[in-house]
Amino acid sequence: MPESECVQCPRESPERETLQGSLGQLPPSIQPFPADWPLLRFLISLYRAPAYHLILEGILILWIIRLLFSKTYKLQERSDLTAKEKEELIEEWQPEPLVPPVSKDHPALNYNIVSGPPGHRIVVNGKECVNFASFNFLGLLDNARIKEAALASLRKYGVGTCGPRGFYGTFDVHLELEERLAKFMKTEEAIIYSYGFATMASAIPAYSKRGDIVFNPRKARVTRRFIVVEGLYMNTGSVCPLPELVKLKYKYKARIFLEESLSFGVLGEHGRGVTEHFGINIDDIDLISANMENSLASIGGFCCGRTFVIDHQRLSGQGYCFSASLPPLLAAAAIEALNIMEENPDIFQVLKMKCRQIHKALQGTQGLRVVGEAFSPAFHLQLEESSGSREKDIQLLQRIVDQCMNRNIALTQARYLEREEKSLPPPSIRIVVTVEQTDEELAQAASTIKEAAQAVLH
Repeated sequence: MPESECVQCPRESPERETLQGSLGQLPPSIQPFPADWPLLRFLISLYRAPAYHLILEGILILWIIRLLFSKTYKLQERSDLTAKEKEELIEEWQPEPLVPPVSKDHPALNYNIVSGPPGHRIVVNGKECVNFASFNFLGLLDNARIKEAALASLRKYGVGTCGPRGFYGTFDVHLELEERLAKFMKTEEAIIYSYGFATMASAIPAYSKRGDIVFNPRKARVTRRFIVVEGLYMNTGSVCPLPELVKLKYKYKARIFLEESLSFGVLGEHGRGVTEHFGINIDDIDLISANMENSLASIGGFCCGRTFVIDHQRLSGQGYCFSASLPPLLAAAAIEALNIMEENPDIFQVLKMKCRQIHKALQGTQGLRVVGEAFSPAFHLQLEESSGSREKDIQLLQRIVDQCMNRNIALTQARYLEREEKSLPPPSIRIVVTVEQTDEELAQAASTIKEAAQAVLH
């Protein structure tokens, strides 16, 4: 046959040849099976696999079998109780106390009763004193113009609102106050709340969610989300390092929420707060909040910032959406207070000078140290040396407060929610300065405090 007509016989594939070679190495008992039988292929792979591989596969197989046939939990063994036994268990069970035991001598349960307006002079427990305890920084609490504005609003609108802002609780005076606050703070928009504490407590949850990091820069080093800071710290009288915080904001792409309840109407040439005090561009701050219960001598609080930021609170701020709106008479009082602040910008310099005067006069008080900025209208007097017992320290400071009260100087100790504070400040006497206090009264207060401290601590 010619070479070109020769037909080549088909050859087996390399894989089959390899399989046949491996088959020759198996025991004679399994050689009669066909070489392409799947089980035979599996047996050959097991025969050729390393020992550690077989051991590992065996452990995994046993573990899978265990998971398939074992229960995820064991039923607790129990026995049925008779009705009598159940009744006996119920009678023996005692619930935990609803609240922890509190001494009847606790300061929160023993009030100083105020008669009349807590203005420049205050009547406490029937005794008239110079007021160094109320946050009436600008002396507007008993201002005649403000009272007239509130009375006119009372006659026009009545007392309350009986509804949240979204349910017939928005009055024209509310919109006017928001517009005035935004203009005063040089922001795009403002929103008002019925209560000062509810302002920031509603604002933070409106923007943050689970997983976000909110921190106080005095206690943390790095931020990922929000920097929440006070302009003037209530517990220390110190001012926040706002220029450094703005740098951190842009470095770590954070957002700054600035709480200015103590610094609004106090710091800055026009009383705009810590941003004006440091010359910080208001647009560098994402949200500013403050209550209207200090410098404005009213009730409630406000937030201000860019329009899209503030409008979000109208949808998500719980205190705004669900609380009855601010009584119109208080909104009218706040508007008139803003008028007075704008008409008398020198008032802020007067307040600062009075703060420096008493701050300097109290230096060197035996047994006490002054804590807070010299320009802060709220600062603290702490014991130079603790007795080792917080309760005893509080008692010592209260004796100083009582002696001052007997000499017509009204002071108070700073109070804290001790179970809630992450870093509980030492006990202290808080001093509050207002523009109404005269130079003679400031000197008298400093002298009285020094004498009382000398009598109690030495």
